Amino acid sequence: MNYELFIASRYLKAKRKQAFISVITFISILGITIGVMALVIALALITGFQEDVQDKILSATSHIIVSDLSGEGLSDYPALVSKLKGIGGIQVVSPVAYDMVLVSGSFRSRGAMLKGIDFDLERRHSAWLEELDSGALPSSQAESILLGRELAFAIGASPGNEVTVLTSSSRLSPLGLFPRTKKFRVSGTFSTGLYEFDSTTALVPLSSAQAFFRMGDRITNLQIRIDDIFEAEKVANRIKQVLPPVAYVTTWMELNKSLFSALKLEKTIMFLTITLIVFVAALNIIATLILMVMEKTRDIGILMAVGATPKSIRKIFFLQGVMIGVIGTSAGVVLGLFCCWLANTFELIKVPVDIYQISYVPFYIKPIDLLIIIGVSLAISLLSTLFPSHRASRVDPVVALKYE
Repeated sequence: MNYELFIASRYLKAKRKQAFISVITFISILGITIGVMALVIALALITGFQEDVQDKILSATSHIIVSDLSGEGLSDYPALVSKLKGIGGIQVVSPVAYDMVLVSGSFRSRGAMLKGIDFDLERRHSAWLEELDSGALPSSQAESILLGRELAFAIGASPGNEVTVLTSSSRLSPLGLFPRTKKFRVSGTFSTGLYEFDSTTALVPLSSAQAFFRMGDRITNLQIRIDDIFEAEKVANRIKQVLPPVAYVTTWMELNKSLFSALKLEKTIMFLTITLIVFVAALNIIATLILMVMEKTRDIGILMAVGATPKSIRKIFFLQGVMIGVIGTSAGVVLGLFCCWLANTFELIKVPVDIYQISYVPFYIKPIDLLIIIGVSLAISLLSTLFPSHRASRVDPVVALKYE
């Protein structure tokens, strides 16, 4: 250990004649600790909320959607699927036929989105289809339907019950135009964790939906899952090159742009706002070191008299400020991570599931966010030492020892 570090650590730990300076030193460390802890918790909260909502949205929907501009549906889709599978980065391409319907159970009726999907294809990439809330997947041989858990609860339906589905398109009868209806037997219920999806979605085999909506061999759209969700724009541009003129592409980023833009902006503003706490703590470091210089003027004079250079004196007080910053930052990170673990373990922050799509707010801190917090805190702490250490190095030893 060089003597500058030794003296700096002694100044930080030693009992002083002026207890006031010790109190300010403690307050400086406490300020850094609270600021860093608040930053860790705040960013973990925003990141956890964003990640959880994003995962739930993408587990229930696709990464890229290929739709038809005419509104009549995509025809000859098997050939289009073959072309899309040749594009790099694509995991699976699944056809979907859907429309808005009215689902009637034993209690009441509710509007829903009836989607026809290929269950054998979808279950390989959707964990919620592998682990149903109750019952089993619909069979293509029987007229069966799979309901979202919230939707089933709302209409009073459970596995084995029969529900009536009414579509907005009409059929001609001797008495005039009537909406088409069909009875389905509930095979089971599913839960994705996304309230909006679970409360408004019913699933049937693709062939059943095509027959019910009288679409023939057409489909409403193609849903595509890719390897890297953040490469959606690049993959979408490659997809556009093989699509017919009547088709267009939409990515998950475009569908949820307003939500994730708001979360990103909120995260940035919160980071900048709470960083002000660290700035306030840095002012305490400046005050502590200035008072320390005033108290240790005699010591500085003695050190310079026996050969210490201004650079060494500057380094002593610089290291003392660094130690305050490191101790405060380390304590803040540890306490912040502990609070996040506590909140996740006991699900402390409950939120309305019908509004936020999740039952509680998870805390998740990314390594890059943690490094940024540590870097910003240490940088502020280091900058706050520059003026006091420079002032200490300019002490005149003759003046300091004049009356000794």
